[in-house]
Amino acid sequence: MERIIQLFTVLIIFIFVLFITFFTTKWVAGFAKKQTYNKNIEVVESYRIAPSKFIAIVRTGSKYLVLGIGKDEISMLSELDGESIDFSNDSSLQGLDFSNLIEKAKERLGKNKDNDH
Repeated sequence: MERIIQLFTVLIIFIFVLFITFFTTKWVAGFAKKQTYNKNIEVVESYRIAPSKFIAIVRTGSKYLVLGIGKDEISMLSELDGESIDFSNDSSLQGLDFSNLIEKAKERLGKNKDNDH
């Protein structure tokens, strides 16, 4: 009889721990969701070009920036106007293909390097 009481006690404690874990997880998820929600910064699209390198279009306020993201660095490649971005689900840019976008970014980076010297 004593073993059955021990079994039920352990079972009740286990169920209690499961409930606490469930509600804590829901609370932390809600808190994290509030922390990551920001109406001024949004990643519109990203594209992996190497295992640890990405190109991303990020909206900051009303500006759209093309960022090169590496393992240890983030570089601004270019700025886009909002009309040139296609917000449909096919994830392509209107009137711009990716190679043209990269060429524009290289040109802007070259101009910035010339201005630094």
